[in-house]
Amino acid sequence: MTRVEGIEVGVVTQWLGGRLDIESPLDFEVIAGGRSNLTYLVTDARGRRLILRRPPLHGVLASAHDMGREHRIIRALERTAVPVPTCLGFEPDAAVTGAPFYVMTYVDGSVVRDAPAAERLTVAARRTAADSLVDVLVTIHAVDPDEIGLGDLARRDSYIVRQLRRWQAQLHHAATHDRRLLDEIHDRLAAAIPDQVGTTIVHGDYRLDNLVVDPDTGAVRAVLDWELTTLGDPLADVGLLAVYWAATDEPVELFGQATTLPGFPGSSELVARYARLSGRDVSDLGFYLAFGYWKLACILEGVYQRQRLGAYGQVHRDTDVLRTAVRQLAQRAADHAREAGR
Repeated sequence: MTRVEGIEVGVVTQWLGGRLDIESPLDFEVIAGGRSNLTYLVTDARGRRLILRRPPLHGVLASAHDMGREHRIIRALERTAVPVPTCLGFEPDAAVTGAPFYVMTYVDGSVVRDAPAAERLTVAARRTAADSLVDVLVTIHAVDPDEIGLGDLARRDSYIVRQLRRWQAQLHHAATHDRRLLDEIHDRLAAAIPDQVGTTIVHGDYRLDNLVVDPDTGAVRAVLDWELTTLGDPLADVGLLAVYWAATDEPVELFGQATTLPGFPGSSELVARYARLSGRDVSDLGFYLAFGYWKLACILEGVYQRQRLGAYGQVHRDTDVLRTAVRQLAQRAADHAREAGR
């Protein structure tokens, strides 16, 4: 039986077969693109496809890689207008395959991770994908956590304070480079936090390549990767989305340039659409841009360390690119904080 890193093939096959209508043998393939939890495409002998998620092999951060928590969030959102896959099962016992895991439906469609993927969409579909992306974010932020059983997911107040504390702690744990600039930005942000505009479900990593879109129309079919989801300030999602939305005049080496293709609007149009549909004041977005760049630099510093330790099962070719990206993001965070007058 073929060995798959992170998967005890025989045991997991038995686990799945006892719960779902599948036919052995099963094929397990690590899906490229993720730098957080490991995601496997599982295909049975009849061609039925499922998705299995488990934590990285090493360097696991309990709060960021809690499979039970992620499973709970998706299950709760199944009852809302937010498009998510359907959860099919959760295994909390690490003895089965080395870590807790959960299984969900495979949502067919396009994941637009880079320019070649974006080129497969028509210009009209790219525009629809951008509009749908914003519309779905507004829908996420409109969900009442109490109504779907997520009211106790996290504290509701002082979101940015908690985030600054969390990611600085992770940075200090993971840092392999000079972190003085990131520490300076942390202090600057901590001294100038805007009033929280409300409390909503915050995805925590909302971007184009964490969505499955219809390859013909561009409409969002599913939102993926809920591992960083919590309760807090919705503008943090908006700021981070704008950070990821690449601009031709300031590319970050790690990011693909998908959103610079014809049909995709600029990030300012995304923000304006969000403000109009949500009714929220986005005048402090400069702060959230600086925070988004800083947070992403801290996250990627941790990813860099885990890649060096083999947490994703192989040495990634973009490890050196990560080092460059952390420096670029830190400088971008400093620039935006300065431009925002913080």
